[in-house]
Amino acid sequence: MSSAPPPIPVTVVGLGADGWSGLTAAARSALAGAEVLIGGPRQLDLLPSADCPGERVAWPSPLRPAVPKLMAEHAGRRVAVLASGDPMFYGIGRALAEELGPRSLRVHPHPSSVSYACARLGWPVEDTEVLTVVGRPVARLAAALYEGRRLLVLSAGAVSPNEIAALLRERGFGPSRMRVLEQLGSEREDTYEGVADGWDHPPGDPLNVVAVECRRDPAHPAPRLGATPGLPDNAYEHDGQLTKRRVRAATLCALAPAPGELLWDIGGGSGSIGIEWMRTHPSCRAVAVERVPERAERIARNAAVLGVPGLRVIVGAAPEALAGLPSPDAVFIGGGLTAPGLLDAAWAALAPGGRLVVNTVTLESEAVLTDRYRRHGGELVKLSVAHAVPVGGFTGWRQAMPVTQWSVTKATNEKDQA
Repeated sequence: MSSAPPPIPVTVVGLGADGWSGLTAAARSALAGAEVLIGGPRQLDLLPSADCPGERVAWPSPLRPAVPKLMAEHAGRRVAVLASGDPMFYGIGRALAEELGPRSLRVHPHPSSVSYACARLGWPVEDTEVLTVVGRPVARLAAALYEGRRLLVLSAGAVSPNEIAALLRERGFGPSRMRVLEQLGSEREDTYEGVADGWDHPPGDPLNVVAVECRRDPAHPAPRLGATPGLPDNAYEHDGQLTKRRVRAATLCALAPAPGELLWDIGGGSGSIGIEWMRTHPSCRAVAVERVPERAERIARNAAVLGVPGLRVIVGAAPEALAGLPSPDAVFIGGGLTAPGLLDAAWAALAPGGRLVVNTVTLESEAVLTDRYRRHGGELVKLSVAHAVPVGGFTGWRQAMPVTQWSVTKATNEKDQA
């Protein structure tokens, strides 16, 4: 009995602003032999009809959900998908690889806009941080703003440079120099520049990349933010429900975030733990669960200001609000520990190797943690912080309320019942 022939690989071709003339012979041959050409209208218009006679299909919007349907509709045909620049760098290549499997693709990359931009600017690619606002909020750039850093931002359109300039001003980086590079690699390539504080350029070409040389305004009221957990308390809008700076740093250390991991921040308060978890790496994710709607709104505002607008906020009381959430790699409980079933639900949600960290300041909750520590081990510590304050004409120590912290990693032989 003969087996079915293997599926025909999908060809993905990267296009530059120079279109057909900038393609290699292999890429041209792939497009000329394709029965179906899929891409954006601008990309399809770059291909000469005489050389590329295949059926032309424009991507619908939104693009990502349309991938499986389009691939199924044209299964068995020679399909070529058009991408901008390097398809595997913030391009459609990733979506196709995830849907079809990487072995089902043949990729013909083109120099990316990042390569072109760094060549024009004289910036080493490896020392330049690349971000995108295509399909993402501009607020996420705030997490990358540090004095002296060089950023390349892939624009979503003609208005992106103005939005980036506004964000730089709001976050205290108004002196930053910006350079907009349009139509890179084409005959219409152009550039213009200025400083964010005085940015008054009208929207230009929608195909652009924005280069930013970060400069912080020392007179701006926004606090200076470091790259490690333990941001200043005044970086947060809060009503007193805030894990204070030094305890927060110790808590993030115990949670030990790693790239791609998901945190549940239960009893979010001002969102500081989830926010600083996400700031450790762009791929870190977090869900903040907060029962008070006003605080939940405050968490979302803090997340946007501090550059992690992707923080998901759930309004509701735990443990009921935890139902249906994706499984976490780590759980932090900063409030509501005595709620019936909360600790058991958090423990059950963790897979072996998952981490649980709980902070409390009450004797009742401390008794609960002491019991769990005896049963499961881990570390039980008391965190005490004192601040120097004026005492008459002298200086003395004022002790903050001590925090009891239990941190534990779930072992492979642990039961789901905590």
